[in-house]
Amino acid sequence: MHEVSIAQGMLDIVIENCRKQGCSGIESIKVKIGKASGVVPDALLFAFEAMKAGTLAEKATLIIDQVPISGFCNNCNSGFTVDDAYAISCPHCNSFSIRVDTGRELNVDEMEVF
Repeated sequence: MHEVSIAQGMLDIVIENCRKQGCSGIESIKVKIGKASGVVPDALLFAFEAMKAGTLAEKATLIIDQVPISGFCNNCNSGFTVDDAYAISCPHCNSFSIRVDTGRELNVDEMEVF
């Protein structure tokens, strides 16, 4: 369950930024997670809830924004978006000559502090 180490890294980042800004706590953290990132949102949320106790983020809520997979097909020259966790071929022409543009994200997008 690599979500535990991801949650720890995320907490380290937001707590460090909170301290640098002179804030006393974190109200919410918004993250963008691509569907092809390999991160299970429920597992990340569970790990976050378990690890935030006793930190500046102990009252924080984690908001997860899932990013769909989108890309471009080099064969039929069309863009596409899929809800599946993996895009291995173009949904229009089934070509394997594709470029994946979004869906691999794992970013802290914003945080609200007090």
